[in-house]
Amino acid sequence: MMASLAMKKYFENLAKALLGVKYNELNDLDKKVIESIGNQEPVAENINVVFHEQLSIGQKLADKVASFGGSWTFILIFVGIMAIWMGVNSYWVLAEKAFDPYPFILLNLALSTLAALQAPIIMMSQNRQVAKDRLEITANYQVSLKTDLEIIRLHQKLDDLQALVEQLQPANNQHKDEQ
Repeated sequence: MMASLAMKKYFENLAKALLGVKYNELNDLDKKVIESIGNQEPVAENINVVFHEQLSIGQKLADKVASFGGSWTFILIFVGIMAIWMGVNSYWVLAEKAFDPYPFILLNLALSTLAALQAPIIMMSQNRQVAKDRLEITANYQVSLKTDLEIIRLHQKLDDLQALVEQLQPANNQHKDEQ
């Protein structure tokens, strides 16, 4: 209990010295940064790992579908299937066996259905990417804030050392003059 009180006081002093604000008035992100400075721990984390661990199976599947649907492989396979569909049905029209004769109404239905299903899947994937980008921005803010605060602390230490050296120099100069 005593250690946690001491840490809390230490965090309070850090917040006041570095940010000019009471610790309990900080938002959660700033508190995390102050605590990481006080505990001498890194604040950075791999957002990719954290984010992907939280995804459901459906979300991972949607990302894979969106990734494949936006690839050249998909486009080439799709163009090939359409060419075969139209070629087979055009050839079979002559033999009166075509299951989807020109103007290829069944093909149009299949294309419309594919577009109707693929669009929301791609949008879900894009929304997740936006959420991931927000997490990255937040993480970058924390790292930048910690870096700035640590630099301020280093400057303070250097200033204290410089003042100490300046105090000792006149004493050393006097001591040399006396010899």
